[in-house]
Amino acid sequence: MSETHVHELDVPAPGGVVHAYDTGPATAPDGRPALPLVWCHGTPNLGAPPRPLLEPARRLGLRFVSYDRPGYGGSTARPDRSVGSAAADVAAVLDALGLARCAVIGHSGGGPHALACAALLPGRVVAAVSGAGLAPVDADGLDWFDGMAASGAASLRAAAAGRAAKEAHERSAHPYDPEFTEADLTALQGPWAWFEEVVGPAAAQGPAPLVDDDLAYVAPWGFSPADVHVPVLLLHGADDRVVPVAHARWLAAHLPDAELRIVPGTGHISVLTAAEDALRWVADHRPAG
Repeated sequence: MSETHVHELDVPAPGGVVHAYDTGPATAPDGRPALPLVWCHGTPNLGAPPRPLLEPARRLGLRFVSYDRPGYGGSTARPDRSVGSAAADVAAVLDALGLARCAVIGHSGGGPHALACAALLPGRVVAAVSGAGLAPVDADGLDWFDGMAASGAASLRAAAAGRAAKEAHERSAHPYDPEFTEADLTALQGPWAWFEEVVGPAAAQGPAPLVDDDLAYVAPWGFSPADVHVPVLLLHGADDRVVPVAHARWLAAHLPDAELRIVPGTGHISVLTAAEDALRWVADHRPAG
């Protein structure tokens, strides 16, 4: 097994720079250029591409590209950014790397950002995966907080009350318990212990980027799921308490072209044990030529 090299670069973007990561150039097994696959990270994470998936992606002819969302890692903070603002950041990264088209994949809070790119970069994004991702807070007919871990619901309710309330909540030192399942805890002892490498450094930067993320999740996103006109795979754990599976079911009913895969016995992290199948789905949706 060869080790995938990750190249890091700073890219001019609206409001400053975004710090980006690239695992290319690479070619697919059939000799064609690899399909860029943009990773949209969760909250609070750095944007380094997911190491457990780099080798499977390489075998499938996929080239992971990613970036730190504004405020995280080496990216300039941009308070009051929207979920939809991710599209301009991703476009800037693609332009800097000379890439015309890509697929996108997001986990947790990265799910809405992946959908933003799919909606707002027509002609550039060919397919999208949202893993354990949120639905819009104004989703008609969805009880958005139902089934959510108590501390997660409290944090997002504080965000819905505005920046001052959210910042006060973060200062209150209420312990955050995601109520991970046993399967999640097992996954975090295996390959997905990788999360320690991206969560710890992000949290060490302080709560500001997390606050900006949470405010964006509970505000208008800047696009509608109905605006996503490319195939979308929704991957969700049946036992997820961070983002309840009802969010994925709502998205499946409101995206024009969506496939829903609910993975039994998995939660918010352990659903990623099915991520290699999601990569195969992406590879199957690469454009011809």
